[in-house]
Amino acid sequence: MNPLVQPILQECFIQFRNQLVSQQLIDEEAIFIDGTKLEANVNKYTFTFIWKKSTQRYEESLREKSKSYYQQLVEEQIIPSICSEDDELNTGNLKQIIDELEMKVSDLSTKIENTSDVQERKELHSERKEPKKALKAFSDFIYRKQKYKEQHDIYNDRNSYSKTDHDATFMRMKDDHMMIGQLKPGYNVQIATNHQYVLAYETFLNPTDFKTMIPFLDTIKKSYFDLPKYIVADAGYGSEENYQAILDNFERTPLITYTMYQKEHTKKYKQNPFIPDNWIYNELADTYICPNNREVKFRNYSTRADKSGFKRQFKMYECESCLNCPVRALCTRAKSSKNRVVQKNGSWEYFKAHVRELLKEDVTGEIYRQRKIDVEPAFGNLKANLAFNRFSVRGTDKISQELGFSLMALNLRKMRKNRKDISERIRKNKHSEMRGFILECLCQSKIKMSQNEGSH
Repeated sequence: MNPLVQPILQECFIQFRNQLVSQQLIDEEAIFIDGTKLEANVNKYTFTFIWKKSTQRYEESLREKSKSYYQQLVEEQIIPSICSEDDELNTGNLKQIIDELEMKVSDLSTKIENTSDVQERKELHSERKEPKKALKAFSDFIYRKQKYKEQHDIYNDRNSYSKTDHDATFMRMKDDHMMIGQLKPGYNVQIATNHQYVLAYETFLNPTDFKTMIPFLDTIKKSYFDLPKYIVADAGYGSEENYQAILDNFERTPLITYTMYQKEHTKKYKQNPFIPDNWIYNELADTYICPNNREVKFRNYSTRADKSGFKRQFKMYECESCLNCPVRALCTRAKSSKNRVVQKNGSWEYFKAHVRELLKEDVTGEIYRQRKIDVEPAFGNLKANLAFNRFSVRGTDKISQELGFSLMALNLRKMRKNRKDISERIRKNKHSEMRGFILECLCQSKIKMSQNEGSH
């Protein structure tokens, strides 16, 4: 596919959205975001995958073997010392070792050719055996080292990739034709909709939805249109990082639930005395009261950073004593020598409370309830009506273009259906108006006839 196609497709989506706005087929108040995973174009049953942990394990084994073998060669005086014992053997060092071994083998081969003494030739052959073996091993070491480096370049913050399509990451698919829930190479497709029209899309190599929210909103803002007031998504996108970015960086309102949102509203959760959210909190003393009426006091602050570098601040609380507590087994799984520790994230609690308040309001609550009937049918139509369950091309650029054409076809089908429905309603309204007019005329004529008969 031509690389110039992608910007043209983006412009098509922009112009299509402008037409929808001008015809009042969508509103500019909110966008509904959701994602799905689509299989890559690889063999369904014999795909070959590469895992990052396996590469790291093999790489570590290679470092140990090459270092040990090098030290052995130096001790046996087969080659001179090239680097210190503590240094790791890099590609340059391995090449130097290979050069030294090649010289050693070449010198011994020359001596073998230049001597006719049988016993001496046997001794030289025996002496050459170890350098030749080492030369073969170190040639394999440098090949494997370069191969592992190439694999790390392909991973690019991922944990796996497919040999057939290097851009595809192994993900757990919902639509599993083998019905065994296995991991398969695929892409994470994200779309933004309004009134079931797809307004923007992007493909990601990361299988986790909440990690795609911020880059997808950046793409929408830079390449498609200004973000509306409300960003609506399901609990898979509810994270502290996303809430903070939408409120502070994008200055928009997130209508996004979080993982525990539904569970927190259940009677069982609210009446569970061992959940810290249900404990009594003394704001002045900054302490909680556990189910056994013991104080859980503030201990220290803690900062944690995830793989992307986002930092979260925690306040750590520890019970004054869990010794001889009759409900200890129900309250904590900590060792008998340790007390119950509770961690609280102030920012996370604030964002959750903010979202809960928004979803309680009539306007914002109604907008969030539209999510299921807005964005999810778009994926349903894509897979059921267009039979788009699997990509037919390979590589991020190509699959993005293929997806763009499919989503635009979906939009055109939707618009055609809407126009047909509108025309049908207009036609029915015209017929009903005509029937009403005819009935009214008949009634008036009957009234006049009855009046005339009465006058006679």
